[in-house]
Amino acid sequence: MSKLSKFIKSPLLLFVFLSNRGINLFNDKTYLKIRYFATFKKILNLQTPQTFNEKLQWLKLNDRKDIYTKMVDKYEAKSYVSKIIGNKYIIPTLGIYNNFDEIDFNKLPNQFVIKCTHDSGGLVIVTDKSKLDIKKAKKKINKSLKRNYYYLGREWPYKNVKPRIIVEKYMKDNKDTSMRDYKFFCFNGNPYCILLCNDRNTELKETFFDLNWKILPFKRPNHSIDTNIEKPHNLDKMIEFSKKLSLNIPFLRVDFYEINGNLYFGELTFYPAGGFSKFEPEEWDLKLGNLIDLNLVSKNEK
Repeated sequence: MSKLSKFIKSPLLLFVFLSNRGINLFNDKTYLKIRYFATFKKILNLQTPQTFNEKLQWLKLNDRKDIYTKMVDKYEAKSYVSKIIGNKYIIPTLGIYNNFDEIDFNKLPNQFVIKCTHDSGGLVIVTDKSKLDIKKAKKKINKSLKRNYYYLGREWPYKNVKPRIIVEKYMKDNKDTSMRDYKFFCFNGNPYCILLCNDRNTELKETFFDLNWKILPFKRPNHSIDTNIEKPHNLDKMIEFSKKLSLNIPFLRVDFYEINGNLYFGELTFYPAGGFSKFEPEEWDLKLGNLIDLNLVSKNEK
């Protein structure tokens, strides 16, 4: 009954709930218009999109290249990225599996990470194998394997990613156990700003920096900023690699980790927060939107 009451109070929750389970009541364009209005209380302008979030919705519908599927696949992206920046920056893979029962835990080290290749959320972090609840982990991973992440936000690159399980080496920074995540917002090969996510284990903080590591005057709501984070040792290399990985793409977020002074690739994201995250002040939605050149889509396809 509690879930039912939530749906009655907010029909959008039911709308998203059904879509996340592959129940398609609307085509992509209609779905995005409804969800955009429910989020921003504004009509989605797909004819002449202006803001960052509007343009991300437009790109979902109009910029659909097969290579994007490989770029968001958490396993395939490693080979794609390693060919551009080198294998030394890739977190080692311990195994790739089609189903949970294929995993031989006896052959795995004491610490590792289990996650799905096709979505966000299917994640199990194991810091002590002897304490792993395999039944609980299997339930979480299997639930994720059944989900097509594309339906939640109609992020096209995820639609045809093969659902698999990847086991990776557990990475730990000696100074920061929460793993600082450096997310570069890149526009056609030009990184503009960095979203730092830290303190995930306690209360997530999100702070936007420019390329000189100066805090920018905007934020995403519901998260505090952190003014005491030192510049990462590998910032220049992060910028260099972000340029290479985002070249000829209207918008791409390139993520990195810095662990014990070493640089590692995180993931590639085409639509941060699905294009449904507000900015404070709101004017930054337009400022960032001005950096996306939609003409690149037609130029790149010629």
